[in-house]
Amino acid sequence: QVQLVESGGGLVQPGGSLRLSCAASGSVFGIYAMGWYRQAPGKQRELVAHITAFDTTNYADSVKGRFTISRDNLNNIVLQMNSLKPEDTAVYYCHRYAGDYWGQGTQVTVSS
Repeated sequence: QVQLVESGGGLVQPGGSLRLSCAASGSVFGIYAMGWYRQAPGKQRELVAHITAFDTTNYADSVKGRFTISRDNLNNIVLQMNSLKPEDTAVYYCHRYAGDYWGQGTQVTVSS
């Protein structure tokens, strides 16, 4: 079993920054492709950013140039979010594709 725990969400003004972290524990041997997803009220969950086992990254068009996904050790990933907009408001989820594991989510609210 694998547990994913997100942290770093909160309330920020438009134009501000937040750094989300996802810590993996349990059966986490090896390097895995992982992703950040988000779900806004009344909308479907969508992919925000993805990092492969070889650290190749890709991003949703809506966040390109503003968000950066990275791996800070074998088991943890980070989402640096800059120039935040109100439309970035959502619950953000960490996901490991192997085994289809999800975290519990962390709320990000961008509002003045």
